[in-house]
Amino acid sequence: MSRVLDRERAALVVIDVQERFRPAVQDFEAVAANVTRLARGARALGIPVVVTEQYPRGLGETVPEVAEHLQGVPRLEKLVFSACRAEGFDLQGRDQALVCGIEAHVCVSQTAHDLLDQGVEVHVAADAVTSRTDGNRDLGLNKMERSGAILSSVETALFELVGRAGTEDFKAIQGLVK
Repeated sequence: MSRVLDRERAALVVIDVQERFRPAVQDFEAVAANVTRLARGARALGIPVVVTEQYPRGLGETVPEVAEHLQGVPRLEKLVFSACRAEGFDLQGRDQALVCGIEAHVCVSQTAHDLLDQGVEVHVAADAVTSRTDGNRDLGLNKMERSGAILSSVETALFELVGRAGTEDFKAIQGLVK
């Protein structure tokens, strides 16, 4: 395990950043903004993106501020909590997953654990993950980390993926984190 994200090995997994969570979870706006940064960074760097929506008929679709940066990326509808168990889930041969979304202690955690069980190196952008309560968010992050996931941040992950300064990719990523 390298413990550093590699753009040739990584995929971004965006879990359930949906409209009905907006009033219900902690720091929704900040988390949605951070998920947007990850989505924009992944697209700029050519990294595959997987997006899930938990029961969209009841919880709504991916919020517009995130969805607008994921044009052309199919949304996997699911009733299962782990994104890995959703029909069509595919990391496109990647063995690293950068995970973000809602809720840390349910869908994000179960996805991370399934990915770890499959031998995937899991990085969780802690500032792009939330739950209805801070306690549940913290519990989810702690459980994932104790199980082998690597806690990170949006900025850390993006700079790991770009790998070096002085390039057009670096300029694109630098613009996202300012």
